[in-house]
Amino acid sequence: MASSITMSSSSFPALPFSNSSCSRHRRSFRLAFASLGQKTYAPGVQVSEGNGGLPKVFLSSPHGSEAEIYLFGACVTSWKVSNGKDLLFVRPDAVFNGKKPISGGIPHCFPQFGPGAMQQHGFARNMNWSIANSEVSEEDPVVTLELKDDSYSRSMWDFSFQALYKVTLHSKSLSTSLTITNTDKNPFSFSTALHTYFSASVTGALVKGLKGCKTLNKDPDPSNPLEGEEEREIVTFPGFVDCVYVDAPKELLLDNGLGDKITIQNTNWSDAVLWNPHLQMEACYRDFVCVENAKIREVQLQPEQSWVAEQHIAVS
Repeated sequence: MASSITMSSSSFPALPFSNSSCSRHRRSFRLAFASLGQKTYAPGVQVSEGNGGLPKVFLSSPHGSEAEIYLFGACVTSWKVSNGKDLLFVRPDAVFNGKKPISGGIPHCFPQFGPGAMQQHGFARNMNWSIANSEVSEEDPVVTLELKDDSYSRSMWDFSFQALYKVTLHSKSLSTSLTITNTDKNPFSFSTALHTYFSASVTGALVKGLKGCKTLNKDPDPSNPLEGEEEREIVTFPGFVDCVYVDAPKELLLDNGLGDKITIQNTNWSDAVLWNPHLQMEACYRDFVCVENAKIREVQLQPEQSWVAEQHIAVS
Protein backbone atom coordinates (compact mmCIF):
# COMPACT_ATOMS: atom_id res chain seq x y z
CA MET A 1 0.00 0.00 0.00
CA ALA A 2 1.32 3.45 -0.92
CA SER A 3 2.07 5.89 1.85
CA SER A 4 1.51 9.53 0.96
CA ILE A 5 2.39 12.96 2.27
CA THR A 6 0.44 15.73 0.54
CA MET A 7 1.04 19.46 0.69
CA SER A 8 -1.19 22.17 -0.67
CA SER A 9 0.32 24.56 -3.16
CA SER A 10 -0.11 27.34 -0.60
CA SER A 11 2.29 25.57 1.79
CA PHE A 12 5.19 25.93 -0.63
CA PRO A 13 5.84 29.29 -2.29
CA ALA A 14 5.51 29.26 -6.07
CA LEU A 15 8.68 31.34 -6.52
CA PRO A 16 7.44 33.29 -9.57
CA PHE A 17 9.92 34.02 -12.34
CA SER A 18 11.25 37.54 -12.36
CA ASN A 19 13.68 39.62 -14.38
CA SER A 20 15.01 41.19 -11.17
CA SER A 21 18.63 41.12 -10.07
CA CYS A 22 20.56 37.98 -9.18
CA SER A 23 20.61 39.01 -5.51
CA ARG A 24 16.83 39.06 -5.43
CA HIS A 25 16.76 35.58 -6.99
CA ARG A 26 19.17 34.31 -4.33
CA ARG A 27 16.97 35.81 -1.61
CA SER A 28 13.91 34.09 -3.10
CA PHE A 29 15.67 30.73 -3.10
CA ARG A 30 16.84 31.22 0.52
CA LEU A 31 13.24 31.90 1.54
CA ALA A 32 12.18 28.80 -0.37
CA PHE A 33 14.65 26.68 1.57
CA ALA A 34 13.42 28.08 4.87
CA SER A 35 9.98 26.82 3.93
CA LEU A 36 11.22 23.54 2.50
CA GLY A 37 13.19 22.83 5.64
CA GLN A 38 9.98 22.68 7.65
CA LYS A 39 8.41 20.00 5.43
CA THR A 40 8.44 16.25 5.85
CA TYR A 41 8.77 14.22 2.68
CA ALA A 42 8.19 10.56 1.99
CA PRO A 43 11.10 8.11 2.43
CA GLY A 44 13.48 8.33 -0.51
CA VAL A 45 12.48 11.95 -1.26
CA GLN A 46 14.77 14.78 -0.15
CA VAL A 47 15.05 18.46 -1.04
CA SER A 48 18.39 20.24 -1.05
CA GLU A 49 20.29 23.10 -2.62
CA GLY A 50 21.54 22.34 -6.11
CA ASN A 51 23.72 24.17 -8.60
CA GLY A 52 23.38 27.94 -8.47
CA GLY A 53 21.49 27.67 -5.19
CA LEU A 54 18.41 26.31 -6.95
CA PRO A 55 16.20 23.87 -5.01
CA LYS A 56 16.31 20.29 -6.25
CA VAL A 57 14.52 17.09 -5.34
CA PHE A 58 16.63 13.99 -4.83
CA LEU A 59 14.97 10.58 -5.26
CA SER A 60 16.69 7.42 -4.02
CA SER A 61 15.32 3.89 -4.14
CA PRO A 62 16.29 0.91 -1.95
CA HIS A 63 17.56 -0.74 -5.15
CA GLY A 64 20.36 1.84 -5.51
CA SER A 65 18.83 3.97 -8.28
CA GLU A 66 18.80 7.77 -8.01
CA ALA A 67 17.28 10.79 -9.76
CA GLU A 68 17.50 14.57 -9.40
CA ILE A 69 14.80 17.05 -10.38
CA TYR A 70 15.20 20.84 -10.22
CA LEU A 71 12.09 22.79 -9.23
CA PHE A 72 13.12 25.40 -11.78
CA GLY A 73 11.55 24.02 -14.94
CA ALA A 74 10.66 20.71 -13.22
CA CYS A 75 13.75 19.47 -15.04
CA VAL A 76 15.03 15.95 -14.34
CA THR A 77 18.79 16.43 -14.59
CA SER A 78 20.05 13.02 -13.49
CA TRP A 79 18.89 9.40 -13.58
CA LYS A 80 21.21 6.67 -12.36
CA VAL A 81 20.64 2.97 -11.82
CA SER A 82 22.57 0.95 -9.24
CA ASN A 83 25.84 0.97 -11.22
CA GLY A 84 26.05 4.75 -10.71
CA LYS A 85 26.09 5.55 -14.43
CA ASP A 86 24.09 8.64 -15.39
CA LEU A 87 21.82 7.86 -18.33
CA LEU A 88 20.87 11.50 -18.87
CA PHE A 89 23.08 14.31 -20.12
CA VAL A 90 23.36 17.94 -19.02
CA ARG A 91 25.25 20.18 -21.41
CA PRO A 92 28.49 21.77 -20.15
CA ASP A 93 27.07 25.19 -21.07
CA ALA A 94 23.98 24.68 -18.87
CA VAL A 95 23.22 27.68 -16.67
CA PHE A 96 21.65 27.29 -13.22
CA ASN A 97 20.62 30.87 -12.48
CA GLY A 98 16.83 30.68 -12.29
CA LYS A 99 16.51 32.70 -15.49
CA LYS A 100 17.60 30.57 -18.43
CA PRO A 101 16.17 27.07 -18.98
CA ILE A 102 18.42 24.23 -17.83
CA SER A 103 20.08 22.80 -20.94
CA GLY A 104 19.90 19.04 -20.60
CA GLY A 105 18.19 16.27 -18.70
CA ILE A 106 14.45 16.24 -19.43
CA PRO A 107 13.27 19.82 -20.04
CA HIS A 108 9.59 20.60 -20.60
CA CYS A 109 8.26 22.16 -23.77
CA PHE A 110 4.87 23.71 -22.90
CA PRO A 111 2.55 25.23 -24.04
CA GLN A 112 4.47 25.43 -27.30
CA PHE A 113 6.91 23.06 -28.96
CA GLY A 114 9.62 24.79 -30.96
CA PRO A 115 9.39 28.38 -32.25
CA GLY A 116 6.08 30.20 -32.48
CA ALA A 117 4.06 33.03 -31.01
CA MET A 118 5.96 32.94 -27.71
CA GLN A 119 9.54 32.12 -26.71
CA GLN A 120 11.15 28.90 -27.96
CA HIS A 121 9.48 25.82 -26.39
CA GLY A 122 7.15 27.92 -24.23
CA PHE A 123 7.54 28.99 -20.62
CA ALA A 124 7.21 25.88 -18.41
CA ARG A 125 10.97 25.27 -18.44
CA ASN A 126 11.52 28.91 -17.34
CA MET A 127 9.31 28.80 -14.24
CA ASN A 128 9.57 27.51 -10.71
CA TRP A 129 7.32 24.56 -9.96
CA SER A 130 6.22 23.59 -6.45
CA ILE A 131 6.05 20.26 -4.65
CA ALA A 132 2.44 19.08 -4.50
CA ASN A 133 2.94 15.55 -3.16
CA SER A 134 5.51 12.93 -2.20
CA GLU A 135 4.85 9.27 -1.56
CA VAL A 136 6.23 5.75 -1.70
CA SER A 137 4.58 3.23 -3.99
CA GLU A 138 5.77 -0.39 -3.79
CA GLU A 139 9.11 0.83 -2.34
CA ASP A 140 9.55 3.34 -5.19
CA PRO A 141 9.85 7.06 -4.30
CA VAL A 142 7.41 9.36 -6.08
CA VAL A 143 7.21 13.16 -6.26
CA THR A 144 4.55 15.28 -7.94
CA LEU A 145 5.38 18.84 -8.99
CA GLU A 146 2.84 21.52 -9.82
CA LEU A 147 2.81 24.61 -12.05
CA LYS A 148 0.04 27.20 -12.28
CA ASP A 149 -0.37 30.31 -14.36
CA ASP A 150 0.91 33.65 -13.10
CA SER A 151 1.56 37.11 -14.51
CA TYR A 152 4.69 35.86 -16.31
CA SER A 153 2.91 33.01 -18.12
CA ARG A 154 -0.13 35.17 -18.83
CA SER A 155 2.06 37.79 -20.50
CA MET A 156 2.65 35.20 -23.24
CA TRP A 157 -0.39 32.90 -22.99
CA ASP A 158 -3.40 34.44 -21.31
CA PHE A 159 -5.02 31.33 -19.83
CA SER A 160 -5.42 29.77 -16.42
CA PHE A 161 -4.07 26.21 -16.16
CA GLN A 162 -2.63 23.60 -13.84
CA ALA A 163 0.23 21.27 -14.77
CA LEU A 164 1.05 18.26 -12.58
CA TYR A 165 4.25 16.31 -13.24
CA LYS A 166 4.59 13.00 -11.40
CA VAL A 167 8.03 11.35 -11.36
CA THR A 168 8.49 7.78 -10.11
CA LEU A 169 11.91 6.17 -9.65
CA HIS A 170 12.09 2.38 -10.07
CA SER A 171 15.08 0.06 -9.80
CA LYS A 172 15.96 0.21 -13.51
CA SER A 173 13.49 2.72 -14.91
CA LEU A 174 12.02 6.19 -14.54
CA SER A 175 8.34 6.97 -15.10
CA THR A 176 6.73 10.36 -15.61
CA SER A 177 3.14 11.45 -15.95
CA LEU A 178 2.17 14.94 -17.15
CA THR A 179 -1.37 16.20 -16.55
CA ILE A 180 -2.53 19.50 -18.05
CA THR A 181 -5.87 20.85 -16.80
CA ASN A 182 -7.75 23.82 -18.21
CA THR A 183 -8.78 25.91 -15.17
CA ASP A 184 -9.78 28.85 -17.37
CA LYS A 185 -13.27 29.93 -18.43
CA ASN A 186 -12.27 29.66 -22.07
CA PRO A 187 -10.96 26.75 -24.18
CA PHE A 188 -7.27 26.67 -25.06
CA SER A 189 -4.85 24.67 -27.17
CA PHE A 190 -1.21 23.74 -26.69
CA SER A 191 1.62 21.56 -27.96
CA THR A 192 4.19 19.94 -25.69
CA ALA A 193 7.19 17.61 -25.46
CA LEU A 194 9.74 16.09 -23.11
CA HIS A 195 13.05 17.19 -24.65
CA THR A 196 15.07 14.27 -23.24
CA TYR A 197 18.86 14.35 -23.51
CA PHE A 198 20.38 10.86 -23.22
CA SER A 199 24.07 10.31 -22.54
CA ALA A 200 25.47 8.67 -25.68
CA SER A 201 28.34 8.19 -28.05
CA VAL A 202 26.87 9.91 -31.08
CA THR A 203 28.84 7.75 -33.51
CA GLY A 204 27.47 4.54 -31.97
CA ALA A 205 23.96 5.62 -30.97
CA LEU A 206 20.98 4.21 -32.84
CA VAL A 207 17.19 4.14 -32.55
CA LYS A 208 14.88 1.31 -33.59
CA GLY A 209 11.12 1.35 -34.10
CA LEU A 210 10.55 4.32 -36.40
CA LYS A 211 10.36 2.61 -39.79
CA GLY A 212 7.23 3.58 -41.70
CA CYS A 213 6.55 6.78 -39.74
CA LYS A 214 5.76 10.03 -41.50
CA THR A 215 8.69 12.40 -41.04
CA LEU A 216 9.03 16.18 -40.86
CA ASN A 217 12.74 16.74 -41.45
CA LYS A 218 13.97 20.16 -40.33
CA ASP A 219 17.33 19.72 -42.06
CA PRO A 220 18.27 21.87 -43.92
CA ASP A 221 15.45 24.41 -43.32
CA PRO A 222 13.81 24.29 -39.85
CA SER A 223 11.11 26.75 -40.95
CA ASN A 224 10.08 24.57 -43.87
CA PRO A 225 10.27 20.87 -42.85
CA LEU A 226 10.45 18.29 -45.60
CA GLU A 227 7.72 15.64 -45.44
CA GLY A 228 8.74 12.05 -46.02
CA GLU A 229 8.63 8.53 -44.64
CA GLU A 230 11.24 6.76 -42.54
CA GLU A 231 12.57 3.80 -44.51
CA ARG A 232 15.32 2.73 -42.13
CA GLU A 233 15.03 -0.03 -39.55
CA ILE A 234 17.90 1.58 -37.65
CA VAL A 235 18.16 5.38 -37.41
CA THR A 236 21.59 6.82 -36.61
CA PHE A 237 23.08 10.27 -36.02
CA PRO A 238 25.71 10.77 -38.75
CA GLY A 239 25.51 14.58 -38.69
CA PHE A 240 22.99 17.28 -37.84
CA VAL A 241 19.65 15.62 -37.00
CA ASP A 242 16.35 17.40 -36.32
CA CYS A 243 13.40 15.27 -37.34
CA VAL A 244 9.81 14.86 -36.13
CA TYR A 245 8.18 11.43 -36.45
CA VAL A 246 4.40 11.79 -36.66
CA ASP A 247 2.22 9.10 -35.06
CA ALA A 248 5.26 7.28 -33.70
CA PRO A 249 4.88 3.88 -32.02
CA LYS A 250 4.38 3.56 -28.28
CA GLU A 251 7.82 1.97 -27.82
CA LEU A 252 11.26 2.83 -29.19
CA LEU A 253 14.64 1.31 -28.43
CA LEU A 254 17.72 3.48 -27.98
CA ASP A 255 21.19 1.95 -28.02
CA ASN A 256 23.28 4.79 -26.59
CA GLY A 257 26.55 3.44 -27.96
CA LEU A 258 27.92 3.23 -24.42
CA GLY A 259 26.71 -0.30 -23.65
CA ASP A 260 23.17 0.59 -22.56
CA LYS A 261 19.90 -0.29 -24.28
CA ILE A 262 17.07 2.00 -23.21
CA THR A 263 13.42 1.27 -23.90
CA ILE A 264 11.32 4.42 -24.32
CA GLN A 265 7.61 3.74 -23.85
CA ASN A 266 4.77 6.22 -23.86
CA THR A 267 1.05 6.64 -23.47
CA ASN A 268 -0.63 9.53 -25.32
CA TRP A 269 2.59 11.13 -26.55
CA SER A 270 1.67 10.68 -30.21
CA ASP A 271 4.92 11.85 -31.83
CA ALA A 272 8.69 11.47 -31.45
CA VAL A 273 11.60 13.81 -32.17
CA LEU A 274 15.27 12.96 -32.79
CA TRP A 275 17.79 15.76 -32.40
CA ASN A 276 21.53 16.23 -32.33
CA PRO A 277 23.06 19.64 -33.14
CA HIS A 278 26.35 18.25 -34.52
CA LEU A 279 28.85 21.07 -35.14
CA GLN A 280 26.45 23.72 -33.87
CA MET A 281 27.52 22.50 -30.40
CA GLU A 282 31.01 21.27 -31.15
CA ALA A 283 31.99 21.07 -27.47
CA CYS A 284 29.45 18.40 -26.55
CA TYR A 285 27.45 17.01 -29.50
CA ARG A 286 29.44 13.76 -29.42
CA ASP A 287 28.20 12.99 -25.90
CA PHE A 288 24.40 12.97 -26.24
CA VAL A 289 21.38 12.37 -28.43
CA CYS A 290 17.84 13.61 -27.86
CA VAL A 291 14.97 11.14 -28.25
CA GLU A 292 11.84 13.03 -27.33
CA ASN A 293 8.23 12.12 -26.74
CA ALA A 294 6.06 14.91 -28.11
CA LYS A 295 2.59 16.11 -28.97
CA ILE A 296 3.25 18.25 -32.03
CA ARG A 297 -0.32 18.74 -33.16
CA GLU A 298 -2.17 20.98 -30.76
CA VAL A 299 -4.28 19.54 -27.98
CA GLN A 300 -7.64 21.30 -27.52
CA LEU A 301 -8.99 21.52 -23.96
CA GLN A 302 -12.34 22.87 -22.89
CA PRO A 303 -12.72 24.40 -19.40
CA GLU A 304 -12.19 21.78 -16.65
CA GLN A 305 -10.88 19.21 -19.16
CA SER A 306 -7.53 17.48 -18.61
CA TRP A 307 -4.95 15.81 -20.86
CA VAL A 308 -2.55 13.15 -19.53
CA ALA A 309 0.56 11.66 -21.10
CA GLU A 310 3.01 9.15 -19.62
CA GLN A 311 6.62 8.20 -20.35
CA HIS A 312 8.54 5.18 -19.10
CA ILE A 313 12.27 4.84 -19.80
CA ALA A 314 14.01 1.63 -18.76
CA VAL A 315 17.58 0.41 -19.12
CA SER A 316 18.76 -3.12 -19.77
